[in-house]
Amino acid sequence: MSRPQTPPLKVAPIDSVTDIRFDEAMEERISKILKNYPNSQAALLPTLWECQKEWSWLSPGIMRAVAERLELSPAFVEGVVTFYTMYQIKPPGKYLFQVCTTLSCQLCGAGTLVEHLKKRLGIDFGQTTSDGLFTLVDVQCLGACGEGPVIQINDDYYGHLTPESLDEILDGLEKEAKA
Repeated sequence: MSRPQTPPLKVAPIDSVTDIRFDEAMEERISKILKNYPNSQAALLPTLWECQKEWSWLSPGIMRAVAERLELSPAFVEGVVTFYTMYQIKPPGKYLFQVCTTLSCQLCGAGTLVEHLKKRLGIDFGQTTSDGLFTLVDVQCLGACGEGPVIQINDDYYGHLTPESLDEILDGLEKEAKA
């Protein structure tokens, strides 16, 4: 493969995100976000995104900490988190496969890729492989229609995929994980 492999996510274990207290660095990032928004409710999405970048998912403990920090109700924060598919509410695998399943990617072969991934990984959408390596989710539009079918793996986009090119990517990620 000509491009470097996608680095694995550093996923926080469940027991480490039960009772969260933001450290100085996270407090600084949240304060910077709050300066750009008229109120704390408007700062919720980017604050959640910062937390997900830090821990790779949003546990109930993280959501409570965000609610407290932004002076919002925990129920409101949880409602926002569960509304948007971009937030992970359970620990993902080291490689989060987000498959675009909108019409333009479907017309370019996304359905074939989905079936191939499900068969090869032995999981369905919303599931993680038993070894904790891969999580598979479907998303609506990755904004790369000209590259379809597209899959985002962690933060990297892969386009113009075929089952063969997808196998090459998977083989590389599996090899990297064993190293």
